[in-house]
Amino acid sequence: MTKTVDNDLKFILLGGFFLIALLIYTGLHAYDFLTWCMEVAPVIIALPILAATYRTFPLTSLLYWVILLHSIVLIFGGMYTYARVPLGFEIAQWLNLTRNPYDKIGHFMQGFAPALIAREILIRGNYINGRRMLNFIVICIVLAISASYELIEWGAAVWMGQGADEFLGTQGDIWDTQSDMFFALIGSSVAIGFLSGFHDKLIKKVGQNENSR
Repeated sequence: MTKTVDNDLKFILLGGFFLIALLIYTGLHAYDFLTWCMEVAPVIIALPILAATYRTFPLTSLLYWVILLHSIVLIFGGMYTYARVPLGFEIAQWLNLTRNPYDKIGHFMQGFAPALIAREILIRGNYINGRRMLNFIVICIVLAISASYELIEWGAAVWMGQGADEFLGTQGDIWDTQSDMFFALIGSSVAIGFLSGFHDKLIKKVGQNENSR
């Protein structure tokens, strides 16, 4: 049991150092530094919170992996700006698309990661009774987060004018806001539909570790 906790801590430390190094590198090589700052802000905020709460409220290993993956997506989106990420151009070529779709990967993860975060907090806190209600509330939380992010983008557009184009990454798509929220909905649905059982087992394991302390 102690060995498992030690392994989790090693992974968290390595993941944290990796993200810090990646932040430094991408910040120094960012296409637009202000856009980079806005895109990676969630990562910069999350890292100290995760470090501060590890002892009092350690998350499941699945959640740490998902947060790491989401952070990487955000960081590279900030470095290149979403409309210029090379991976997005490769995907556009494979799928014969007319725009770089990397931002949709970002919004998929914006639904996928928060769904598991919300799910874990709600289950471990015994805030919701019943799986159907749990799934409904989790999806509502994800859509609220997605809508809030779109409001932030709107505020950035009003404040910065054309200077916000790199941050918004709409690429001329008039339905960009709606499709962003739709991809967040897809992400949350995939997380709930495919990972709930595995997530439940890990949550139970974390609870047993906490009770044995």
